[in-house]
Amino acid sequence: MNAATRFHRRFADNRNQQSVATRLRRRRFQILLDMINTTEGRLTILDIGGQPQYWEMMIAGESLPRNIQVTLLNVETHAVSRPNFTSVVGDGRAMPQFADRQFDIVFSNSTIEHVGGFPDQQRMAAEVRRVGRQYYVQTPNRYFPIEPHFMFPLFQFLPIGLRVWLLQHFDLGWHPRLPDRHDAQREVTGIRLLSRRDVVALFPEATIFEEKYCGLVKSFVAYTAPAGRPASVRS
Repeated sequence: MNAATRFHRRFADNRNQQSVATRLRRRRFQILLDMINTTEGRLTILDIGGQPQYWEMMIAGESLPRNIQVTLLNVETHAVSRPNFTSVVGDGRAMPQFADRQFDIVFSNSTIEHVGGFPDQQRMAAEVRRVGRQYYVQTPNRYFPIEPHFMFPLFQFLPIGLRVWLLQHFDLGWHPRLPDRHDAQREVTGIRLLSRRDVVALFPEATIFEEKYCGLVKSFVAYTAPAGRPASVRS
């Protein structure tokens, strides 16, 4: 195992229970748990971009209460093993299959940066706000020095041509080397990280939680909560 692989596993590997990324995910997941605990009766959650593995990691083998129903929305279906989970195909930027305020909570973790340019992100934000009574949307901070997908310092600020060349010649973070230039360019340009200003513009009524690591803001969570019941997680 080389140094880059060891760093990736220790810092960013969400499959590693002890990684920094997993510990931070669990910490900010408390915001969602607080939202769940303030909602009485049957609770419906729409998870845009979510996968069963994420929930298994977060709830650590425990069962969700039977009154909670989770719908996972992705570009393809995923096998689910829990009775209160459903996987459906859809596009977070346009969800005409769902009515206004159909879900108690719309949840999305590290997805909005993948849907396209800022107009696409605006469309997704509008849909989140339309179909959910409350919402929780997390996204990495554009200005954190380690780009979270390619795990390369300041990768997001390099010229596109250089980013493409690097991916053509090296395995970078979650992305294996892609020798074909068109494939590499599609991967590089398929992610648009957001700044705090972007997040506030997309979710103007939300509380913004700043997730910090070593004193630097690693990601943002835009969430809404009942009046007088702020989330227990603090920066």
